[in-house]
Amino acid sequence: MSGPPEGAFDALRSQLREAAATFADGPDALGEILLGIVDDVDRAVREPLEIFPVCHHSPASATAMARRLREKQPKVVYLELCEDMAPLLTELRNCTLPVAVQSFASEIEGFPLDWAPLSVVAPITEASAEYQAIAYTLDTPGTELVLVDRSSDHVFQWEPRGGEGTAPAVPADPDASPAEEESALHGDSVGLEIGDLRPRFAELEEHLLRQGRVRHWSEWWHQYVELPLGDCDHDTYRQVMLLIGSLFRRLAPGDERRVRVDEDRERYMWTRMREHLAASGTDPADCLYVCGAFHAASRVEEFGVHGADTFEITPRTATTWQHGLIPSSHAAIEAQFGLAAGSVTIAASVWAKNLTRSGVKPFRLTGQAGARKKSTKPAKRAAAVASQGSSASPDPSALPADKLSGFLRRAPVLDRLDEEELLGWSVDIVRAARRNGYLASTADAIAVFETSILLAGLRDRAKPTPYDFQDAAVTCIEKDRVPGRRDVRRLVEIMMGGDRIGRVGYDALPPLARDVHDRLAPLGLRLEQRGVRRALLDIAGQPELERCSDVLWMLRYLMPPGAARPIMGERRLGERSIQESWDLALGTHQRALIELGYEGVSIEQVLEQRLRRAAYGPNATTASVLAAVEDATLYLHSRRLADELGTRALEVLATERSVDGAPEVLRRVRRVLAYYRTSESVLPAWIESFVKSGYAHYCTLLPTAFADDDATVRQVAATLGFLFGMESLALSLGCDRTQLELAVAQSHPEEPSKVALLWAGQVHLGGLSRAELRSRCDELLGNPLVLPAYPRYLSGLVYALEPVPALTDFVVEAVSNAFARLPDSVLLPWLPTLIGTLRAGGAEFAPLLIREAGRIFPGRLAALDEWVPPWRAQPAPPASAVSRASGGARGLALLVAHPHTCDAVARLLGCEGTWEPGAGDGPAGAALLGRYPATAEAVEALLAG
Repeated sequence: MSGPPEGAFDALRSQLREAAATFADGPDALGEILLGIVDDVDRAVREPLEIFPVCHHSPASATAMARRLREKQPKVVYLELCEDMAPLLTELRNCTLPVAVQSFASEIEGFPLDWAPLSVVAPITEASAEYQAIAYTLDTPGTELVLVDRSSDHVFQWEPRGGEGTAPAVPADPDASPAEEESALHGDSVGLEIGDLRPRFAELEEHLLRQGRVRHWSEWWHQYVELPLGDCDHDTYRQVMLLIGSLFRRLAPGDERRVRVDEDRERYMWTRMREHLAASGTDPADCLYVCGAFHAASRVEEFGVHGADTFEITPRTATTWQHGLIPSSHAAIEAQFGLAAGSVTIAASVWAKNLTRSGVKPFRLTGQAGARKKSTKPAKRAAAVASQGSSASPDPSALPADKLSGFLRRAPVLDRLDEEELLGWSVDIVRAARRNGYLASTADAIAVFETSILLAGLRDRAKPTPYDFQDAAVTCIEKDRVPGRRDVRRLVEIMMGGDRIGRVGYDALPPLARDVHDRLAPLGLRLEQRGVRRALLDIAGQPELERCSDVLWMLRYLMPPGAARPIMGERRLGERSIQESWDLALGTHQRALIELGYEGVSIEQVLEQRLRRAAYGPNATTASVLAAVEDATLYLHSRRLADELGTRALEVLATERSVDGAPEVLRRVRRVLAYYRTSESVLPAWIESFVKSGYAHYCTLLPTAFADDDATVRQVAATLGFLFGMESLALSLGCDRTQLELAVAQSHPEEPSKVALLWAGQVHLGGLSRAELRSRCDELLGNPLVLPAYPRYLSGLVYALEPVPALTDFVVEAVSNAFARLPDSVLLPWLPTLIGTLRAGGAEFAPLLIREAGRIFPGRLAALDEWVPPWRAQPAPPASAVSRASGGARGLALLVAHPHTCDAVARLLGCEGTWEPGAGDGPAGAALLGRYPATAEAVEALLAG
């Protein structure tokens, strides 16, 4: 690069060179920096294509932009904004600012999968230079707006791949406060820092804040940049902003990655502008380049219309990007760009004051919410814009005038104190504080007024700023506690204008969002507004509202908690509510609804896509696929999709090698099976295949699960529950019960709870009688070495109620014996484990145990002393099994000898016909002996007597 050019800034260079030599003992590093800053300013102002440096959401930049557009009337405006966002800008007229232009991609290619979904947002407020440029070009005939910044795809192409990339979206917090919800309107999207002006050198920012006697950067910028530049002419504004951008750029730390990205952005933008100039043949003097002041002081070789064409723009990836407008807010902008709370609101109030003081007429899109209707036609409007220009465009070949020297030497203008404004603020904040529970009075208003003036004087300010007033209000009113939801600092922000929240109009919504509003129109609610709306649906009286109910249940499934919350009514398989009540906040969650529109044209399509994605994803489990089957039936009423996903569940089941998901699989299979049994005459083919395959699958895994220390007793109990519960259906479909018996026989657990669970399974299969099970429990209670582990056996028996609910009375008996015989040193530490077992994994078992205990135990306390447990009061069995068998044989002989007696007993039992002698050893009715042995013994005793 050649040496610094000579021209209008020669005098300033000489002064800075002398100052560097005086204060730094030689014009080395400091002199190089100071002279380099002047060179950057000189280079930028000499560029044939006028560069307009801005700071994002700066009222001074917006005012200067509106003034310059009316003066210059450019034919082409180049704007630092993602080039793929251009088609969305025309929809801004259908929105209430602030809103954000968003690029969104849920299915990505060419990026790490854990980055999905990708999202880029560019928030736009009315008090911003970019909005003024957009409004001017869209409403002025013969002008063109060209976005020249990197595409959304390149934003992520230039991100590092080593773990510092974009994190996946964080789900919304259902318990978030309203302020947190407003600050999270952008989610975790990447924000485009259009005109970002903040020192990247931490020591420099700390020095500026300390010398300026301010707390944060937003306050410093307001005091030392916004206010002085609010009334400056165009040349002064432009050169000062270039000076600031160059200063921050030269004093930035050596972050190679960030510097590379910044310079690549500048190369990208200048390459796009030269391409457009060459293709359109536009004269650079008729163009305006709007960019951040940081990029305006660029030193890359590609800078300028005559720069080098050495930068190659890489192609975009195969990722499909969706674009739309989402609502934004002042709090969301502050949170995303690290600004102080309330700074954007204060900037909006300064913007309004600048317009009133300077008389500048801002640009607003025709039809914009809040804008006045224009009576002039577009052709006449262009002429009006031309007539309002205060000066003609300067000759680009002329040397720029040095406005920096005068600005830097000029003492700050001391604005006189506006006592009326400050008094109004003081009275308003006291009134707001009283409404929010503070014990504020007129004396506090006077104190706030005087303290504001005092703080401004301590900080070398001629008049209090909104930040001084805010500090004074907190000091004088808040005192020691906050009685309500809002503190005084928040009340001041509200009083200054509040956190304005934008809204995307109906016409700017994607097709899915418009379809949702149309289908919910019968509710008669203004769902586009923020806040909660209560919807009452009398489906029985108004059957047409059932379609609204379907939409609301799908929205509840797809959108964040709180967007659609049912108060009354539920939806389960085979059940439909006749009345429902909902709390709806679709306006508050408009961003989430808009992002649904990126995935499809209807909520049914989006829901089906998500169910398929969950079923066919790499982390899909049998339980999750069965959940998708249930949701497809519940919300979409789609038998086709349910059958497809059910077949997928069968495939996933075959790949699982553990019983981790057995409890969820069992619960969902039972529910789906019960639904199909009650609603259809024939079970779907996939259900039958699933039961057959699941029976064989879990029989194979059962011995391993009993021996696996990682498999919990609840998971093993659910495995047994599937095998025992589906046994009858599986056997009818051709399965072999021997496989289950072999699996139980091959199981050899060592953990006490699993041992008890195995005993319960053996009782169910007939390999172990209740008497033997009772005997084993008694042996455990009588063994001092095993006694400390007995509660774990009981826990296993409690879980055994899942596969063998018939053991409920035995579990009550075992628990009762434990309470009666266990010592306190063993019983008391075990009680929390029992309660935790019933609460965490056995909530469905507690009603069974309570109901059985209520049946067994006496209902009154007085009867407890004489009460004998039924397991101790059972009648004594016959002397032996042999005597019972012999008694049965004698009863058979009596039946043969006395057939009339047999007929009388048959009539007594309700059997018709007479007993005929059989071809065997006795009458054909001998089967009654097996069915009614006690009756046979009674008849024998009667006849014997």
